Amino acid sequence: MNPDIVSAARKGAIYGIIISFSAAAVVGIVALLGGDFGETQGKILLTTVLFGAASITALCHLAIADRSMRIVAGAGLLASLAALVTGMVLIWRDWNLPDLDTWLQAFGVAGVLAVSFAHANLLLLLAGRRRRPIRIGLAATLVAIGVVAIMLILPIMTEGDIPGDDGDLYWRVFGVIAILDVLGTVVVPVLAIFVRDEPRQSVPPTADDPHSLTLTVPAEIGGALRARASASGVPVEVVAVEVLRRGLAAAGSDADR
Repeated sequence: MNPDIVSAARKGAIYGIIISFSAAAVVGIVALLGGDFGETQGKILLTTVLFGAASITALCHLAIADRSMRIVAGAGLLASLAALVTGMVLIWRDWNLPDLDTWLQAFGVAGVLAVSFAHANLLLLLAGRRRRPIRIGLAATLVAIGVVAIMLILPIMTEGDIPGDDGDLYWRVFGVIAILDVLGTVVVPVLAIFVRDEPRQSVPPTADDPHSLTLTVPAEIGGALRARASASGVPVEVVAVEVLRRGLAAAGSDADR
């Protein structure tokens, strides 16, 4: 995905969070001071809060939109959009009309998916780490996120037929996996802070190597490379080489089409 588009989308999500929650605060203050809080004011307040929540999840998805796992970011953005649309319909529709349960189910499923993808996408920022404990912990936590999401979606989609009337074991298992989910969410990022990747061994080019190349990059690119190197715990030279390799590979595949 184009870095400029990703950057603009991130700024838009941030502005959406600020504007929507500011609007919600204004509506609440006016309603409390004015003493007139009717159905319309309530719908406006819920709309702004919903838009702010969707912006927060979208910002989480966009965190990896410029990385190799961008397909997961795309799926998360679609889930957030679905939750926003179905939520808006529920807020502004007449609840006496039929098919209310269908809209509630759609909103519930989309909301669970949006939050789950947002959770996973933030953890996927560590996907480039090479230390085995971090990779194992990340994989286990992502599995737990997926299982928690599925165990929440099934009762919503089946209207409680799963787990049924005798769902004690189901929810006990759900609780155990949810605890492991929370544990991994806390431990893996903390572990990534203290356990840095070892620099990859590379042979520096010699002065007489005809294939060696020294580049001077603009300040903004240098800053982006240093930020990614700091987040990954590897030297900036390694990050620069990897970026160039991916860019050359992508350019070669586009030329072959």
